[in-house]
Amino acid sequence: MNRLLLLTAIIASATVVLSFPVQETPRFGYESCPTGEADKLNVHLVCHTHNDVGWLKTVDQYFYGANQSIQRAGVQYILDSVVQSLQHDPKKKFIYVETAFFSRWWNEQHDSVRHAVKKLVCNGQLEFIGGGWSMNDEAAAHYNSIIDQMTFGLRVLNDTFGKCGVPKIAWQIDPFGHSREQASLFAQMFFDGLFFGRLDYQDKNHRESTKTMEHVWKASANLGAKADLFTGALPNSYSPPAGFCFDILCNDPPIMDDPNLKDYNVEQRVSEFIGIAESQSQFYATNHIVMTMGNDFNYQNAATWFKNLDKLIKHVNEKQKNGSRVNVFYSTPSCYLYALNKANRTWTVKYDDFLPYASDPHAYWTGYFTSRPSIKGYERVGNNKMQVCKQLAARTDIEEVALDFMRRAMGIMQHHDAITGTAKQHVTNDYEQTLAAAIESCHDIVNEAYEKLMPANVSNPSLKQYFCNFLNISECNITEENSAVAVTIYNSLAWNVTEYVRVPVTGKAYKILDYNGKAVEAQVVPVSSAMLQVPGRKSKAVAEVVFQVQLPPLGYATYLLRNSS
Repeated sequence: MNRLLLLTAIIASATVVLSFPVQETPRFGYESCPTGEADKLNVHLVCHTHNDVGWLKTVDQYFYGANQSIQRAGVQYILDSVVQSLQHDPKKKFIYVETAFFSRWWNEQHDSVRHAVKKLVCNGQLEFIGGGWSMNDEAAAHYNSIIDQMTFGLRVLNDTFGKCGVPKIAWQIDPFGHSREQASLFAQMFFDGLFFGRLDYQDKNHRESTKTMEHVWKASANLGAKADLFTGALPNSYSPPAGFCFDILCNDPPIMDDPNLKDYNVEQRVSEFIGIAESQSQFYATNHIVMTMGNDFNYQNAATWFKNLDKLIKHVNEKQKNGSRVNVFYSTPSCYLYALNKANRTWTVKYDDFLPYASDPHAYWTGYFTSRPSIKGYERVGNNKMQVCKQLAARTDIEEVALDFMRRAMGIMQHHDAITGTAKQHVTNDYEQTLAAAIESCHDIVNEAYEKLMPANVSNPSLKQYFCNFLNISECNITEENSAVAVTIYNSLAWNVTEYVRVPVTGKAYKILDYNGKAVEAQVVPVSSAMLQVPGRKSKAVAEVVFQVQLPPLGYATYLLRNSS
């Protein structure tokens, strides 16, 4: 029986979440920022958590807090705890970054919680920073996939919170080096600034000594000012100052401010903090500095952080009566940037990459450029398929939601521990399994689209469409087991394409006909001996039939392949 074979490339996705009206006048973004004091050293405390979308544990394990023997981390508890703490005090602020986790958490919440979160977002207490589906890598990721994952994450936030949820600041605190192309993309996405955590130790030493940790990144000579982006390097990567981690995962001493306690330590702790602030200020150009108060999967019990930070803020600021110039308060990256902008100074300029990244002498983080090449290649396959899926869905009025599975999977693949190959093996397996399932969902979209696009006299629901997923090892069961198949090839480019197609076969001679029944020249060539010995290859094909195809822009062509031997 003849069967229909489709050789294609596919994929896409989107999520919609309900939003709730809030009656109070919103004061999000720069309107909610503390002003600081002109004659003080203003210390912006940025409360945050860094939630890897897979690393030592899988995405699901991280979200639910499973497999705690590997790492004590549960994202759902972080968001639960932070929301409760923010509701108790309007002065507290917190930032969140990874939309992949937040979207999952949001979809599990009751309306009352959603309303409360909407209020926190619109009064500037809970602020989204970055906003992509994940915090993407900047070396191995392709710009096409970066744009897609940022678009998806930002769309979810916009659909959920409207203008209140749109991030103003890009936040790349953990990727292993930074590219000017990434900065250019952020600038074109209308971010006001970028903060990152990792830069070469030599570069950092130089910038600290010259007070150029913050600068304007001119990321594209071609685009000019459209690609200019204010950029700042954070002082401690993204960790708190030494001795001031108040998380349940840390061992630093709390602020004990009861004078009756034997371990009363306010004077000591305040003195240490003021010393750290004054020391850090020597490396920055204004009277505003930032301290990141958080780390990997911190704030599972947010009260331990906020209770100690409240005491720290109170006792440090009280020292101003004794001549201290340190003024400390809750803030966000956007508020910090706003303060720097108001300083109205001229900044130095950078034109090139922050790559490669070295954390120490002889410690270059460059292996991830090539490590685990198979997952890097598989991501590219996923990206190709995603573009085709988006195009065909748009052309045939397939609902956007049908693409969400693929968008989620591809968004996760851009994470700086996914495409880089730096996750544990069981996590990498999970990434690949998720992408494989998403690709199958994409195939379903292509099948539906082709059914709609085929002429009425050709369309036949009984014809099943198949995909050859292992052409890279010259394997395709359908062409190997059938004497005649219809091969359909899709062109995702916006111009005519002439290309050669290789189809694995078991026969010795084949006849190829185009859509008009005209014979197409073809040649049967043997599969190389090296390919025949690829481990895991199950194909019976010992040859490939090669023929030339001509494809219209954003269109497809079908060829009949028949065994004539």
